[in-house]
Amino acid sequence: MNDERNEERGPATGPRFFGRRRGKRLRRHALGLLETLLPRLAIALPAAGETLPDPRTLFPRPVDQVWLEIGFGGGEHVVAQARLHPEIGLIGCEPFRNGVASLLAHLLGSEIDTVRILADDVRLLLPHLPEGSIGRAFVLFPDPWPKARHAERRFVGPENLDALARVLADGAELRVASDDPVYQEWATRQLRSHPAFTEVVTTTDRSRLPPDWPATRYELKCLAGRPAVFFLFRRKAR
Repeated sequence: MNDERNEERGPATGPRFFGRRRGKRLRRHALGLLETLLPRLAIALPAAGETLPDPRTLFPRPVDQVWLEIGFGGGEHVVAQARLHPEIGLIGCEPFRNGVASLLAHLLGSEIDTVRILADDVRLLLPHLPEGSIGRAFVLFPDPWPKARHAERRFVGPENLDALARVLADGAELRVASDDPVYQEWATRQLRSHPAFTEVVTTTDRSRLPPDWPATRYELKCLAGRPAVFFLFRRKAR
């Protein structure tokens, strides 16, 4: 991936965002989905210092748990999980507008009613989620930021893992994947050294993964021609 991204300031008290928010010009249909369907599925962030209610109440019918996908790309993995687990509510966070439009296109006309979207940086949402309210989290093929001077931009790091540890329920899974060797080594160190998580498996062998770990579009395209490493960690009991 190209590691040259746009830098943006978030809210005055929010994190600095490094990444793309816009790609190629969207077609009229995609723009229409952003204007009409997204408002019905979007999560409204509360005021600073306020906590969202139980995220299970975000959905039109009862759900057993809520899972969180961080940077969902084109949304195919969110949709796959929603179909595999209709009893689960899913929150997808993605600041890239074209990716949000892609997920909306997948949802339009489908039977899926268990997806909600934050079209922004997940770090704006995490402080507002109640402790222990998320049953599983996914960080699949994030921007690798391979240059050493950009290491602090990598999502899997102490501060974000602390935030995830707070919102994940005891025993909740954290699933991470990367095809970038620098990120793989970085994520291995960060995940293994964090006191709130225990390692279940770190592997390049997909046969060792749970059956409900579908491949993302990025993984299937094999853009860099490099093997992916998959990390499955679990939130320790408090």
